Amino acid sequence: MTGPEIMYAVGFFVGLFGAIFGVWKYVDGKIGAVRDDLAHHKLHIAEHYVSKQGLRETTEQIMAAIGGVKDAVDNMTLRVDRIVENQPQRRTTRAG
Repeated sequence: MTGPEIMYAVGFFVGLFGAIFGVWKYVDGKIGAVRDDLAHHKLHIAEHYVSKQGLRETTEQIMAAIGGVKDAVDNMTLRVDRIVENQPQRRTTRAG
């Protein structure tokens, strides 16, 4: 091989590796941008939405409060029933 042929081959491979490196840097930049967007999205979700455990704890507290209200209503109906049962019966007269 002569000098110009060697320089042509070396130039070809340097150009090929340069092109491959350029494509790699482009793809790596896009991947980095996607990672940054994903990290931003995860942060947004963590700040604005409730976790499963937090939702479970809140649901248990609400259900306990509803159970307390149910018990209070049940006791209220028993009290009303006792009041109605203990009232004297009114006698109605028939006018005839």
